[in-house]
Amino acid sequence: MSNISPLAVIEDGAVIGENVTIGAFCHISSESTIGDGTTIAQGACIYGKTTIGKNNRIFSHAVIGSIPQDLKFNGEDVELIIGDDNTIREFTLFNPGTKGGGGKTIIGNKNLFMGYVHLGHDVIIGNHCILANAATLAGHVELGDYVVIGGMTPVHQFVHIGDYAMVGGASALSQDIPPYCMAEGNRATLRGLNLTGLRRHIERDDINALKSAYRDLFESGQPLKDVATELLEETQSHFVKNLCNFVLKTKRGIPFERKEKDKK
Repeated sequence: MSNISPLAVIEDGAVIGENVTIGAFCHISSESTIGDGTTIAQGACIYGKTTIGKNNRIFSHAVIGSIPQDLKFNGEDVELIIGDDNTIREFTLFNPGTKGGGGKTIIGNKNLFMGYVHLGHDVIIGNHCILANAATLAGHVELGDYVVIGGMTPVHQFVHIGDYAMVGGASALSQDIPPYCMAEGNRATLRGLNLTGLRRHIERDDINALKSAYRDLFESGQPLKDVATELLEETQSHFVKNLCNFVLKTKRGIPFERKEKDKK
């Protein structure tokens, strides 16, 4: 049985699951679907065609699904899809997709979005990610799994951040960050592997393989994509292959400090 405040506004057509809690002064749009066990605290607003999975916790004054902040948006049929077990803290702002980006913003499972986080249109978020207070993702940004973004960090549109990567707080990111790596600064550059995060999830032998690959890719002074191609042919490590494939597919480039040999 759901617990819905009589002071909440639930538009006709909204689909509300079992054991859902909706606080006072919330607004739930007619096209919304709220999954079982989800809690929406007082003053939060769910707009547009928004699908929210099971057991999410949405805190006060979050704004979920309001129209994209894109001047090209002209009322097209777009949506926001949120998975299960996410924590969405106070004053967050999540936008749906746009026609030019496929029409969907998609968020996975078990993520933590701290206060004032903004997810722009057509963003894709994996699972188990942490976005600290006031992290700001522009349109079309893509995050893998287990990504950590520090507070007060803006991420440029179309940037891709790979699995297990970490971006330090108060950074400004305009290029792609490969999986397993750590970056910080304004503009953010690679600072090494995200060893703390890797040690929680990956075996030592795999970490050692990544250390060797990182040195070859980013510290040897050799052409980046040539090294990635060679490593792909030689390595048996699934993780090193993921790292190299990311490097080869990047569209915005990788921000790292090139050796003198590269600068000539």
